[in-house]
Amino acid sequence: MNLADTPLDAQLESALAAQRRAYFAHPVPTLAERKADLRTLQRFIRDHKAALCDAISADYGHRSRHETLLAEIFPAIDGIDHVIKQLRGWMKPQRRAVDLRNFFGARNRVIPQPLGVVGVIVPWNFPVNLSLIPLTYIFAAGNRAMVKMSENSRHLAKLLIDKMPGYFPPEKLQFFDETGGVGIAFSKLPFDHLLFTGSGATGRAVMAAAAQNLCPVTLELGGKAPAIVCDDFPLRTAAERILFVKCLNAGQICTTVDHAWLPQSRIDEFVRLAREIVPARYPQLDSPDYTSIIDARSFDRLVAALDDARARGAQVLPLIDGPAFDAATRKIAPHIVLNAPDDCQLMQREIFGPVLPLRGYTSLDTVIETINAGPRPLAVYPFSHDGARVQMLLDRVMSGGVSVNDALFHVGQHDLPFGGVGASGMGHYHGHEGFETFSKLRPVFYQARFSSLKFLWPPYGKFADRVLAFLTK
Repeated sequence: MNLADTPLDAQLESALAAQRRAYFAHPVPTLAERKADLRTLQRFIRDHKAALCDAISADYGHRSRHETLLAEIFPAIDGIDHVIKQLRGWMKPQRRAVDLRNFFGARNRVIPQPLGVVGVIVPWNFPVNLSLIPLTYIFAAGNRAMVKMSENSRHLAKLLIDKMPGYFPPEKLQFFDETGGVGIAFSKLPFDHLLFTGSGATGRAVMAAAAQNLCPVTLELGGKAPAIVCDDFPLRTAAERILFVKCLNAGQICTTVDHAWLPQSRIDEFVRLAREIVPARYPQLDSPDYTSIIDARSFDRLVAALDDARARGAQVLPLIDGPAFDAATRKIAPHIVLNAPDDCQLMQREIFGPVLPLRGYTSLDTVIETINAGPRPLAVYPFSHDGARVQMLLDRVMSGGVSVNDALFHVGQHDLPFGGVGASGMGHYHGHEGFETFSKLRPVFYQARFSSLKFLWPPYGKFADRVLAFLTK
C-alpha cells in the first residue's frame, strides 16, 4: 500500500513503533554517538541555512532574513556547540549520600538514561528555533524524536520532510506536516515525553490527550509578559530595548513585552522617544527588515483589537508615517496604545503583534498587585539600576523567566533553564535542565557485600528493639 493511502493514525503509530523498536535495540547511545548526532543536526542547519530562511519567509509572506538568522539559525548552531562541550559532564552518574547508620560500603548513584521516544509539537512563530533546539537536548539525552510542524509552516515542513532523511533515518528522527487532524492524533500517541509550544488553550487540550497515556509533558505557553520601567532607569535606553523586542518578528513572540508599565509622569516622553526610534529602524511599512503577520486571521484579529481599543476611548498611535497597515502584505505598523481600558481585547489576551499598550503607575505596589491578579506570565522585565528594588520585584512577582534591564535575553542563554510557570507553562528544555527533562534520572542503590539490615530480619527480638530505639530516638 502507498504510504499516502495509509490512514493518518496508522502512519503515526507505525513511525512510533519503528522508533521504539530502535530504542529497545540500542537504548543507551554512547557519548560519541550522541555528539555525532548533534554534529549531524548542526551540519543540516549549515547546509540549508539559506533554504531555511527562504522557507520561513514564504510561510510568513515576508520574514526578515536577518531576523531568521539572528533568532533561529544562530541560536540553534551555537546551542549545539554549548551542549557538545557540556555533554560528558551531564552524562556522568551522580554520587549521592548513603545512610551509613544502616548500610556499610553501599553506594547510591543517580544515572541519567534516555527516556525513549519524544514527541515535539512546534508552533509557527520560530519554527526552526523551537524544533531544532529541543532536538539538541533530546539527542543529547540519547532519545529519538517525532516532530509535528505547524499548519502555518508548510514550506518549512516540506523542506524538513524532504531533506532531513539525508541526515537521520526515520527510526531516529521524523518530521510531520499538519495536513488536518495531525496535531490531535499526534498528541494522543503514547510517547515517553511530549513537548508542546503554543497557546494555553491548545496546551490544555494536548495535556488532556497526553494524560490518557500518562505521558509526561513539557508545556511552553505564553501570557501577557510586562515590562516594568522604574523611575531611576534611563528612559531612552528602556525605550530602545523594549521597542527592539516588540518589533522583532512583528511582535509575534511568546516572550515579547506584551505591555509596559511606566511612571505616570514619563509616558509622554516614552511616546516621543518611540516616535524617534521606530521610524529610524523601519522608515516605512514595506521595509524588508519588518516582518509580516503570519496569516489573515491573525492580521484581522490585531486590526480588530486596535479598532476595539479606539472605540473604547484609547489613543491608538502608529509609529511609522504612512498607512497603519497593509492587508495585501499583512503588515501592521508598530503602535503604542494609551489609556486602554481593562476590558478591551488588547488587555484581555496575549497581543502577539506589534502593539504596545503603555500603563502608568504612581506606586510599584499597584503594578505588583495588578500583575499578581492575573495568570503568571512567561516573563517579566524589570528596568532599574536599584538592586534592592529589582530583588523586591523578583520576590513579589512570579514568572517563568526574567531579563533585568532588557527583554527576551534570558531565552537565548544556553545555560539557563527556559520554561513557564502556572498558566504560562511547565517544565524546562534549555541548559542542563533540558538534558534532565528528556532523561530518566534513575536512582540506583548498590548494596554492599555485608548488610546491617540482616540483624533486623524477623523474628524481631530485644536486639531489634534496642537498634530501632536508637535509630528513632
